[in-house]
Amino acid sequence: MKLATFSAAGRTRLGALRGDRWIDLNAAAQLAADAPQTVADSLRELLAGGEPALARAAAALAAVDAADPPALAGVAFRRDEITLLPPIPDPSKILAIGQNYRDPCAEQNVPVPEALALFAKYPSALVGDGQPIRLPPVALTQQVDYEAELAFVIGRGGCNIPLDEAYEHVAGYTICHDVSARDVQFGDGGKQWVHGKSFDTFCPLGPVLVTRDELPDPHTLDISLEINGECLQRSNTHNLVFTVPFLVSELSRSLTLCPGDIVTTGTPGGVGFFRQPQRFLRPGDEVIVRIAGIGELRNPVIAGCG
Repeated sequence: MKLATFSAAGRTRLGALRGDRWIDLNAAAQLAADAPQTVADSLRELLAGGEPALARAAAALAAVDAADPPALAGVAFRRDEITLLPPIPDPSKILAIGQNYRDPCAEQNVPVPEALALFAKYPSALVGDGQPIRLPPVALTQQVDYEAELAFVIGRGGCNIPLDEAYEHVAGYTICHDVSARDVQFGDGGKQWVHGKSFDTFCPLGPVLVTRDELPDPHTLDISLEINGECLQRSNTHNLVFTVPFLVSELSRSLTLCPGDIVTTGTPGGVGFFRQPQRFLRPGDEVIVRIAGIGELRNPVIAGCG
């Protein structure tokens, strides 16, 4: 399934993408012939509900497939009728991994890391597909950079998760754009990673969460980023240094992972800070991050307040 969160007609809805229509899963559940029940109040609640909740979502989509078109009013929406929100708008945490592709190590002439570089992004930085990235005032930063990333979302929580059980804790995959204010991040001797990466709107996420059964191997996916039609990053997730199951297991050694937690897996080479000349985000840019099997995350860049 391709799960989502969107708003339509003034209400936030738990949804799924079915063909070219965005489905309100709770409204769709009412189409079922047997006694319908609410799928879940949110995507995080759906993931916490495990297989029974996912089965209710699948049954709701089956009811949509079987329904006559007139019955889908208020259930199925066109893209221009909705506002996409981050698939998980309210994670308990966003865990981010730095320096996790082999190609930027060569680009920056640094060794491939032997240990995780872990930082965090605050949930208040989240925005959805189509929503703008707002550049802070130039007094705060003049080097807002782009980073295309594969992210995965925790389904079943836990701690001290064995490596061979790690995939069982992954709900699915989505696209993250890890926007970064480099002059803040590398200021104060390079100690300000969380600050530099957590400005409001600095974590576009989406458009959907693709469940793990539809992407059984997340390490074979083409990933790219373009700005105004120019491709600036292109790689494949087989270049990841630390794999998805390793990250799940390793992070769970010190952190309890919870349903809906987001883990971003690092970015390939080609970011603006290391280009010659450097290339940073500007008002009027449109950034598109694409990952095979998931889709594309598209965000305009605008000047913020101040």
